[in-house]
Amino acid sequence: MRNNIHPNQISFFDSREDRGSFTRERERERERVGSIPRCHIYDNIISIENLLDAWREFLCGKRKRKDVEEFSLYLMDNIILLHQDLKNKAYRHGPYQAFKINDPKPRDIHKASVRDRMVHHAIYRILYPYFDSKFIFDSFSCRKEKGTHRAMNRFQEYARKVSCNHTKTVWVLKCDIRKFFASIDHEILIGILRKHIEDNNTIWVLREIIESFHSKNNFGIGLPLGNLTSQILVNIYMNEFDHFLKRELKIKYCVRYADDFVIFDKDKKYLENILSPISQFLETRLKLSIHPDKVSIKTIASGIDFLGWVHFPHHRVLRTSTKKRMFKKLSGNPSKETMASYLGLIGHGDSYKLREKILK
Repeated sequence: MRNNIHPNQISFFDSREDRGSFTRERERERERVGSIPRCHIYDNIISIENLLDAWREFLCGKRKRKDVEEFSLYLMDNIILLHQDLKNKAYRHGPYQAFKINDPKPRDIHKASVRDRMVHHAIYRILYPYFDSKFIFDSFSCRKEKGTHRAMNRFQEYARKVSCNHTKTVWVLKCDIRKFFASIDHEILIGILRKHIEDNNTIWVLREIIESFHSKNNFGIGLPLGNLTSQILVNIYMNEFDHFLKRELKIKYCVRYADDFVIFDKDKKYLENILSPISQFLETRLKLSIHPDKVSIKTIASGIDFLGWVHFPHHRVLRTSTKKRMFKKLSGNPSKETMASYLGLIGHGDSYKLREKILK
């Protein structure tokens, strides 16, 4: 039912988020048959109307940037030229501008040109509704109506279910994939896309974007942090893994956010035994590996560090490193926006004393 409406529409069934959603989840999880029809998909992506809509979406929050202002000076000329290049398959993705950020650890970001980012948005607008219907309910990264807070709420919901409302011990297997974006194999990704997309023109433009970037000294490997298309492409890639967990290993209680995933069970030995087939699938089918230093099997009572919070049976607290970083930023006469941002962040956990300390 939910899949028959546009992702931006409000559904009757979403009126109470994360509550009483069992039937809807089963519908979302059921495997759909078939692929995106060949007819019109590429024409829809490259149409002037879609490119204009992509421009409006792209423009949000970027109007005053120099490269955006330059592109907008001759907007219609640039869009028509881009349309013609895509139509004639003369389009070539340009180079990236590389820079680093701390988020909180150092990350390499690669920024494409305005023209190329227009193409990313145009593709995303057409492909997202189809692929989002293929993803399992418990995948929470880079999806509408999902995100970190709903992933954490799902974590707590599963902890309650498996522990029978915290009356029994529940164990959690937590894993992290090593160098996630930098390890995506281009040919495997394109092979997965071909299972869903029949249109060769669409595959051509997707390949042009995918192969525009390579990890350092690894030709044919890696997606750039910074592309909108990278967000949906990594979810398409990891959807193979999600369905392996659900359909082959029959794992009922798991939550994945990007390269982090947790699996719940009452039996510690069971979690130890499934670690091997999980690692084997990732390595043989997706050429990914689990970070050996970031694998743990612990009880909820001992505290599970997931998505920046440490989760316990009846509460969650902010990770210590996050608290230290927060107080460091707040120590130097912070702006009202920064203060409000951090107060909003800590509002998602048990943080009364922390809030009092910030407001002093």
